[in-house]
Amino acid sequence: MRDILIIGTGGFIGAVLRYLVVLSTQVFKDKLPLPLGTLLVNVIGCLLIGVLATLAEQGHVITAAGRNFLIVGILGAFTTFSTFGYESVSLFQSGMRWSFFANLAVQLVLGLGAVWLGMGLVELFHKA
Repeated sequence: MRDILIIGTGGFIGAVLRYLVVLSTQVFKDKLPLPLGTLLVNVIGCLLIGVLATLAEQGHVITAAGRNFLIVGILGAFTTFSTFGYESVSLFQSGMRWSFFANLAVQLVLGLGAVWLGMGLVELFHKA
């Protein structure tokens, strides 16, 4: 029950943070044919999971409860890969083929690159 409360609390925080990030990008909605809010939370989430998971696995800096709170709870609710899928299909179905493929490429390249960067940053600072 303790783990459920820890994850749920983190999930609440992550969901609220996600909402605030997406809300803050609405000003660009008509200027950019990509879902910028989802892009930002996915890239930020991927970067943070790269850092936090590496710290949890290699550095033993994060406890099991901390891992549940930060990674499963906050980042689990903050990142929006399911929303990414829905928005991508919606772009495709609405005839915005270029935006569909651009969204796929940008989300995947930046997201995976951010995970790699996060892991590399931990390694870099761990050696220092």
